[in-house]
Amino acid sequence: MSTAKKFAGQTALYGISTIAGRVLGFFLTPIYTRTYATKTYGIFGNMFSYASMLNALLAFGMETTYFRYLNKHADNKQAVYNNTFGAILSIAVVFFLLTFPFAGSITNWIRVDNTTPVDQYILYTKYFIGILIFDALCVIPFAKVRADGRPGRYGLIKLANVVIFVGLNLFFIYAVPFIIKHNLPGVNLITPWFIKGWLGYVFLSNLIASIATFLMLMPELLQLRPKFNRALFAEMLIYSWPVLIANFSYLVNENLDKILLGKLLPEDVSATQVGIYTACAKISIFLSIFVNAFRLGAEPFFFSHAKNKNATQTYARIMTYFVIAVCLIFVALVANIQLLKYFIKGKDAEQTNLYWSGIQVVPVLLFGYVSLGIYMNLSVWYKLTDQTKYGLYISGIGALLTIVLNIIFIPYYGYIASAWISLAAYASMMIMSYIWGQKNYPIPYDIKKNLTYIILSAALVYISFTVFKRNIFIGNGLLILFGLGALYTERKELKAIFNR
Repeated sequence: MSTAKKFAGQTALYGISTIAGRVLGFFLTPIYTRTYATKTYGIFGNMFSYASMLNALLAFGMETTYFRYLNKHADNKQAVYNNTFGAILSIAVVFFLLTFPFAGSITNWIRVDNTTPVDQYILYTKYFIGILIFDALCVIPFAKVRADGRPGRYGLIKLANVVIFVGLNLFFIYAVPFIIKHNLPGVNLITPWFIKGWLGYVFLSNLIASIATFLMLMPELLQLRPKFNRALFAEMLIYSWPVLIANFSYLVNENLDKILLGKLLPEDVSATQVGIYTACAKISIFLSIFVNAFRLGAEPFFFSHAKNKNATQTYARIMTYFVIAVCLIFVALVANIQLLKYFIKGKDAEQTNLYWSGIQVVPVLLFGYVSLGIYMNLSVWYKLTDQTKYGLYISGIGALLTIVLNIIFIPYYGYIASAWISLAAYASMMIMSYIWGQKNYPIPYDIKKNLTYIILSAALVYISFTVFKRNIFIGNGLLILFGLGALYTERKELKAIFNR
């Protein structure tokens, strides 16, 4: 199988499973916005922001470390698997002991809505502690599935996780109230505990789905052996801690703005602002899906292909087509934003107008994801050369920008500032990674062509969104022109690929 075909096939399989799962999850957004008030949805966004950052701490950069050390110690794969999982298991145990007994104190610090009873908020926190632990324990078994070249199994488990999560949400939001309303069989078992419109059911559904995923990975978990290699473990830690800081810094860029909105804005508007921002950010999920699907396929591929003599040319070619793809998605989403906004419609006209008032941040957030995707593609150089400290520097600077600028501008501009700061942070990370990467591991990227696609897509988005006021016909006409132009420009290369 050719290199291009293998990479495209694996990425497609990861992409299909990721897209299917995320799309199912995305369709919960209109259900949430119609079920919960904007302020309540703000609690949802705030809690998941904390959880996303803590996920990185619990994973400790061991996923990337696992792939790297499989490549370095191909004759000792079992030891690599044992040690990486053992590291996460140890961290998870310590995390549980330091958080669960103090759930009340943690809740008092993170809560953004004082109208929600404290005992309910504490229960939310306990659910999230469980979610974080089970998700962390699944990281290395999932990495093993990817390393074994089994994207189909990976996709099925991920999809099952989302189906369970979505199914339980629908059960609690629609099925149980229907049973109670029509006095159907089993109603006497439900009414003593059911609370209509309780946000906690969303978090409980997530916890059950995470436990189910852990159980589905039992075949991989049973392959673990309680053998500890101290020398290998120490070497892994040296490699992984900069990856940890880099991953955590990336998630700071991705999530801290929602947390700071809850902390820096007046109490009477903070939860509402977080709710609007979180809901509007959901529209950008489709570009995020593609970026993550690419990462899932690219990371093991880049490591396994590193020793080939034409590796850098392959990486450069992948970058060009990645840029074209993300730019097309960028233009397509903005062209159809007048349709997509109906996915964040509220339960009444007032709530709907509140959500839609934030639609202006979507193009900015999307452009940020374009920059983030390119940065992820560029980051191959420091992972392959064991210079993960550069990932720490780059993401650390991005996180510092996010923190400082949000603290300065949120009190004046609210979530609008957060969107622009997110773009600035990701663009800075992209530029820094390219400059340092070309000095340490030169890859012959076609900068002129890639920049042309990026600038042209941004210009088309501005024309579609601002000049033509989000007119869906003009927006899609610009999308078609952009797609045809890219197809014409790349026609010779595409013909050569398909011929091979």
